[in-house]
Amino acid sequence: MDKNELDFLDRHSPEFIEMAYDYKRLERLDHPDGYGKRTGDCGDTVEIFLTVDQQDRIESVSIQVDGCLNTVATANTVAHLSEGRTVDQAWDITPEKVADYLKTLEEDHFHCAELAVGAFCLALVNYKDLKKKPWKKTYRNMH
Repeated sequence: MDKNELDFLDRHSPEFIEMAYDYKRLERLDHPDGYGKRTGDCGDTVEIFLTVDQQDRIESVSIQVDGCLNTVATANTVAHLSEGRTVDQAWDITPEKVADYLKTLEEDHFHCAELAVGAFCLALVNYKDLKKKPWKKTYRNMH
């Protein structure tokens, strides 16, 4: 390992490193139960795909990220914090809670947490809309 890699590891919590390098949620769903996409002023983009069960519990969250490691870490954290919660409980996830979980998200990258939570909120809104109008889900093309 070179000095930059060691500095990175020393600067970040185990939670941050785990979320930054966790790629198991990187998946695009064709017909998610909820979908949200946001692009930040920095140019990073987060897409969130929700799978919700019959009891309104979030079964899984898939993400697509075009951005920096901080954006990957925050999007994964949103997914981690929301899986297993009800949709109503998921509304409690805030950028501050994401940053608290990661412990070492640098202040100048807090906007990454705002971006990830914003995309997640759009997915929750989309889920509520599709629940009222389920026929719309079949017509959506995610590509």
